[in-house]
Amino acid sequence: MIRKLLRFLVKTAISFVVLSVAWVLLYKYVDVPATPLMAIRTFESENPVDIQHEWVSLEEISVDMQLAVISSEDQNFPHHNGFDYDAIKKAYEDNKAGKRLKGGSTISQQTAKNVFLWPERSWLRKSLETYFTFLIENLWSKERILEVYLNSIETGEGVYGVQAAAKYWFNKKAKDLNKHEAAAIAVILPNPRKYKASPRTAYLEQRKQWVLRQMHNLGGVNLKNNDQSGN
Repeated sequence: MIRKLLRFLVKTAISFVVLSVAWVLLYKYVDVPATPLMAIRTFESENPVDIQHEWVSLEEISVDMQLAVISSEDQNFPHHNGFDYDAIKKAYEDNKAGKRLKGGSTISQQTAKNVFLWPERSWLRKSLETYFTFLIENLWSKERILEVYLNSIETGEGVYGVQAAAKYWFNKKAKDLNKHEAAAIAVILPNPRKYKASPRTAYLEQRKQWVLRQMHNLGGVNLKNNDQSGN
C-alpha cells in the first residue's frame, strides 16, 4: 500500500514538472491569451465587465513605460535571478515592526503569479510562485519576462496590459505614452481597481513624482547585458 502511494506521488510529481516546464516553454514563444486573474475577476463581478486586453510586443511599448514599472516595482530587475533578497528582508522587517503591510515581490515573481497562478495569499500559492519564478528566469529572457508582465498586469476594472491601459486612461497606444503617463499607470498597479491613472488624487500625484525621480536616477532600461537566463 505504501509503495503504491509512493509510486503515485512520484508519478504525480514528475507529471507536474513535465507539464509545468512545457507550459512555461510554450509561453516563451506564444502570447498569453488570458490569465487566471481575468477569469477570477469575471466570476467575482456582479455585473458583466468587458475584458480589455490587447497583446503587443515589447518594441511596441514605450521605453518610458518599461522604465516606469521597473522604477516603481523592481529596480533590481535587470540584475537579480528572480528574487530580490534585500527587498524580501526589508519587507519582512517592516511587516514584523507593524508597518504598512507590503511585499518584496519582484517583476519576475509577479509575472509568475499573474500568468500561472491565482492572487490568494497562502503558502501553497507562494511556493508555486517561487517554483514558476525559477522556471521563467531560467527558460525566458529578461525581455520576455518584462514583455509578458506588461501585457498581463491588471491596470483598471476589466483592463489588462499596458496597451489596453494606454487606450483606457489616455486614449493612445502604449508606444506613444510619455514618461508622465507611464508613471501615472505605474503608480496604480498596487490597487488598479481602486486607483485611477487619470484624474489622479494628491496621493497618486505624489507617488507619480517619486516614480519620475526614480526613472531619472535609473536613466534607462538595459536588459540585454544583464540577462541571467542566457537566452
